[in-house]
Amino acid sequence: MSLGDLAGQRVVDLYAGSGAMGIEALSRGADFVDFVDSGRGAREATEHNLDALGLRERAKVWPLTLPRGLSRLAEALAGAQLVLADPPYGGAEARGILEALGEPGVLAPGTRVVLERHQKDAVPGEAGTLALVRERRYGETVVNLYEVGPASPPGTGLP
Repeated sequence: MSLGDLAGQRVVDLYAGSGAMGIEALSRGADFVDFVDSGRGAREATEHNLDALGLRERAKVWPLTLPRGLSRLAEALAGAQLVLADPPYGGAEARGILEALGEPGVLAPGTRVVLERHQKDAVPGEAGTLALVRERRYGETVVNLYEVGPASPPGTGLP
């Protein structure tokens, strides 16, 4: 699933691991990437890779457990145009992070969320403000593209 040119965008890479996805976003022109991982080894690998590629000034590495730690990312998420999420397979984390990101006010209208998951990790077609736009299957891996819908006009009473 190609995301094309990311020039000028802010990206948040959740469950970043080595940082490969966020670093790819930087190589495609993203201005800044917030990398998030709870594992010390993963964060050290991300920092090493950013340093080796001379990209450290365009990134921040966060030591957070998700989805509980999303509140500390409020500013980054509100300003992001793209969120990458690759939670551990085989549990409820894919659904949990999707539901947390779909809470009203977490992401701006038009923000895209790319969720990578195992085919057995069931997720809804809609989660709060997020709606499924596209799905691709690669063996047992499924990549879902969600997008935040437009904000409701003031006074409509719609969520």
